[in-house]
Amino acid sequence: NHIDMLIFHTHICAGASQICLMSSRRVKRSGMGIFMLNEERIKLMTRMACYEEHEGKKNMAIGSYFRGDYIALQVIKSIISATIAFCILFALFIMYDFEVFMTDLYRMDLFEFGKSVIIAYLIFAVVYGIISYVVYACRYTRARRSLKIYYNNLKKLAYLYDREGKR
Repeated sequence: NHIDMLIFHTHICAGASQICLMSSRRVKRSGMGIFMLNEERIKLMTRMACYEEHEGKKNMAIGSYFRGDYIALQVIKSIISATIAFCILFALFIMYDFEVFMTDLYRMDLFEFGKSVIIAYLIFAVVYGIISYVVYACRYTRARRSLKIYYNNLKKLAYLYDREGKR
């Protein structure tokens, strides 16, 4: 679904780029040489505008953090979410067969039961934290790579403006 939306937006941006290119050709043919449009610059600006509008917002927010800070913040949020999820699952487990739980409560060793619940929670939280670390490290790397391309395109656009201004 996300890929379909991305393809859809890419087609829209490509269509907008085509319209700009067609209008620039009409301007050139009509003899209105005062305001020439550079096709390469228009394509680059359209591509950059599409990026800024969609994935650029998220990537710029991610790129404003240092790698360790971003990953640590996301892992902490994930562990908090894992704790809430574990508590909900534990409550559902108890409520599922509450009558049996209440009758077994007097026969079971509460210390062992508590210890097993804490061990299960720790395993759940650690596995969830490791998965979160890997996911957010990859996400940060992809965002930084994408931002690097974006900033290189900004430099290229500035160069195109400078080159055109010197003519």
